[in-house]
Parts: sequence; structure tokens; C-alpha cells
Amino acid sequence: MKVGILGSSDVAKSLASGFLNEGHQVMLGSRAPEKLTSWVSESGNSASRGTFAETARFGELVVLAVHGTKSVEAIQTAGAENFKGKVVMDATNPLEMSEGLPKLVGGLGSSAGELNQKALSGAFVIKAFNTVGNAHFYKPQFAGGPPDMFLCGDDGKAKEQVSAICRAFGWNPIDVGGIALSHYLEATAMIWIITAFTGGHWNQAFKLLRK
Repeated sequence: MKVGILGSSDVAKSLASGFLNEGHQVMLGSRAPEKLTSWVSESGNSASRGTFAETARFGELVVLAVHGTKSVEAIQTAGAENFKGKVVMDATNPLEMSEGLPKLVGGLGSSAGELNQKALSGAFVIKAFNTVGNAHFYKPQFAGGPPDMFLCGDDGKAKEQVSAICRAFGWNPIDVGGIALSHYLEATAMIWIITAFTGGHWNQAFKLLRK
């Protein structure tokens, strides 16, 4: 499968590494693709770089891994028509980082997931991989067994595809509902972020325990 990932941060590169390890072709998209030259040369023949538009066109699956408050702008730069009919995995969190601890921007109705879906009315946005640090995206190792990856979106088949990706990456997917629930997943990410920043607990993930 061809995977186009919008973003060039550690989040984008960590997801790209996972997809490459699973045998997919991956293009990373950036406003300045030339800065990804070293990443491409280090990542092998299945890795490439491009502009946001080129990356969105390339991907059979497209991943949003840009700063959460800039995701709609990135979509507009890429061209919404280049996402049409595709599954879009949204790993963003809209954070205000200007001072102290990060703060979550948006709420019910204005979460990043909902705004991204509104900007991509012809695509199927699935929020996932936003509730854990990028170091644990692929094959996470925890004593309690595979951790849980919460996801949400409006299209059942798209959620099945992203759930399969979660399993391949070593996660147990948990579908929490429609894209309108994105705010709750973004707020859950804040629990991970705050405990990581204040307690130094960077090696942690969520597990929903049932009996």
C-alpha cells in the first residue's frame, strides 16, 4: 500500500518507520521537502518525500501528522481533492505550546478531528495514534501486554482498515464511536502528556481493563 504522511516531525517519522517495517511504500510530505533528504536516504527504497499536495495524491492511505492547530491549513495546502475517497488517519492533537505545560485547543464541535473531517468532506477521517508518545507507536512493549489504541470516525470500513493497522503495529484497537468524539480522544491525550511532563513517565500507554 502507498501511504502518504503529511508532516516531518518525530511523530510523522515514527509512523513512517512503522509502515515501512510492514512493507508499505511511504512518502513524507513537508512544506520544505528538501529537508527530508537525509531521512529518505536512511530509510530505503520504499521511502520518498514530497510536498503536501504530492503526498496526498501519492497515498492510498493518508496520515495527518502535522501540528494539530495547523492541520486544516495543511489540508488546504495539500488540496482537499487529493484526499477524495481515501481513508485519512488523524494522529493530531491541537495543542497550545507557547508557555508552560501544553494546553488543549478546541472542544466538542471544534476538535481537530471534527475540523479535519469538515475540511475533508469527501474522505473518511479516523482519529488514532494520538494518545501515546511516538516512541511507542510501533510494537510497544509493556509488561501488561499490548496496550489499547482508541479510535473514532464515522465510516465503519475505514475504522476496520485503521484497526487492522493498529493490530499490525502491535496495538489492541478500541472503537469509541463517531468523529464527534474526537475531543474526548484529544483530551485523553492530555492525560498522557501531563503525566509525562510532570512525572517523567514517558514510557506509558493506556489499557482499558474489563471483567
